[in-house]
Amino acid sequence: MNPLSLRGSTRVISEFFEYSINTILYQRAIYPPEDFSTVRKYELNLLKTHDDALKRYVKQILQQVHRWILGEKCKKLVLCIIDKDTCETVERWEFSIDRGNRGDEGDGDDEDAKETQRDIRALIRQITASVTFLPELSDDGSYTFNVLAYTDANAKVPLEWADSDAQEIQDGESVQFRGFSTGGQQVTTRVSYKVND
Repeated sequence: MNPLSLRGSTRVISEFFEYSINTILYQRAIYPPEDFSTVRKYELNLLKTHDDALKRYVKQILQQVHRWILGEKCKKLVLCIIDKDTCETVERWEFSIDRGNRGDEGDGDDEDAKETQRDIRALIRQITASVTFLPELSDDGSYTFNVLAYTDANAKVPLEWADSDAQEIQDGESVQFRGFSTGGQQVTTRVSYKVND
């Protein structure tokens, strides 16, 4: 992949991650609704946090993930929703990045960009609609989130990114969403969740 198309592709993927994280945190009420403002993106009205601490944290994560994707060192980003009382992962959002076949890059023309935007729009809609099938998070529970990045063994990892277990959900359900491709990289999404007893 030429450096220019890799840079553009990486920017598109990083931006998608930012809006996906914000959408999930809002939809799953991890933060109160008043911490979010409506923004227009992908021809959709989306919600983005204006809480300074959360904005800084997400930005810091995404800057590092962006560098890893640009260096072709990151193959997966995972957002885990964790029950603070039990420290148990109740939802696990997995975004896999497949570097794909270098012959499938396309020309990077307007039509490719429009198709990518259409696919991202459809995927964000699926993420938003997921509240219709995901189990309700209990009102009395308080939840937090954690972001995991799966990198190549030779990737430079900053100190603030500690090693973690995979935080897999045992005996849960899983739903695969659609994906999108850009500049020879393909992103696929799925959510795994704990089934309420």
